[in-house]
Amino acid sequence: MLSNFRTKYRVQCKIGEGSFSEVLKCIDRHSGICIAAKQLKRSFRSAAQAEEMPELIAMRKLTRHPNILHMIESHFDKETGKVTLVFELMDMSLYDLIRSRKKCIPETKAKHYLFQIVKGIDHIHHHGIFHRDIKPENILIKGDVIKISDLGSIKGIYTKQPYTEYISTRWYRSPECLLTTGFYGPKMDVWAIGCVFFELLTLKPLFPGSSEVDQIAKIHSVLGTPNPRLLSKFKRHKPRNCNVNFPTKQGTGLNPLIPFISDMGREVLKQMIVYDPESRINIRRLVEHKYFDDLREHNSGISSNFSWTTIGSGSLNKTSWRNPALLSFLTNEKRKKPKVTKVMPAQKKTSKEVVNVKEEIPRDPPSLNLGTGPGDWKTSNNSLMKLKERLCSKTYQILYLDNECIIKL
Repeated sequence: MLSNFRTKYRVQCKIGEGSFSEVLKCIDRHSGICIAAKQLKRSFRSAAQAEEMPELIAMRKLTRHPNILHMIESHFDKETGKVTLVFELMDMSLYDLIRSRKKCIPETKAKHYLFQIVKGIDHIHHHGIFHRDIKPENILIKGDVIKISDLGSIKGIYTKQPYTEYISTRWYRSPECLLTTGFYGPKMDVWAIGCVFFELLTLKPLFPGSSEVDQIAKIHSVLGTPNPRLLSKFKRHKPRNCNVNFPTKQGTGLNPLIPFISDMGREVLKQMIVYDPESRINIRRLVEHKYFDDLREHNSGISSNFSWTTIGSGSLNKTSWRNPALLSFLTNEKRKKPKVTKVMPAQKKTSKEVVNVKEEIPRDPPSLNLGTGPGDWKTSNNSLMKLKERLCSKTYQILYLDNECIIKL
């Protein structure tokens, strides 16, 4: 942990506050780059104790992903015992977006957001942890890019139950969280994602309960009362001081609440909003759902929002940019079915694909627009100009991982 936050950053304004922290917009005194600083209200005895925070544990465990908010660094103030986490700065949260809208978000846009949320949570689950507090406030957006934030409530998937009872925000809390004393699992994240998707489509919460009892009643008003067999499963998991012998109620179902979306969109929502967690779709199957086929096909090449890392001279030099012309050209190269080399065993876990493009790239090919608009070569920095020169004369490798591409020369 670093200890020079105040000397490195200048605070501009407060942009948010919660029960456990406040978020400040700051500027790096050296680079001029704006960042978001999350200052925790709790004090720690030492940096070593602070390192055991769930959020820092999660950040150490997770590899970088385009749909998870990137933490740049962390700071510990020895005098006050306060911890500050430095993150990339986003535009707003989905909560802010929903609240600012007067018209419903089109399904195509909501689906695009949903797919990114699902990919981010899939990445988290893949690393053996689950989020436990998915809600619009914890999903950030910049342009059209979605990033999941606030990993302070994470839990290990394989840790022993029961877990903490009062977790997740009530409106997004799954039935197993409401009706048991901590006997839940990663599928609670799927339920919450379904609630967020509904809210994106309608600008209204799906189950806006005023209390835990009312929350269950709101769920039953839509899904109906579960059958005795399912309720008996909850009884075995130590139900709270709550009567689980609910009066029989016929729910309205989800269809009347979302008559304006596609059949497949409605089907996806129904698979997420399932009372029994054992019957609820898991995050991996959700990522692979045919509802997202068009988005997968669209992203089979390289998106203009992708993060690029150039590798050369044995050192790692990270450069992010948007260049539709270059991206289009490299996408076309990928479609020529280049030779696929064998991936090292250590890389198999990350599902990375290494592609060797053997043919020489002609200089200034017709598909490469050398205009002067933003992101074009003439306005790019020196490292991009050097990259262009090297791509035009050398064999290179492209490594794809979700929204990240690495060019190796």
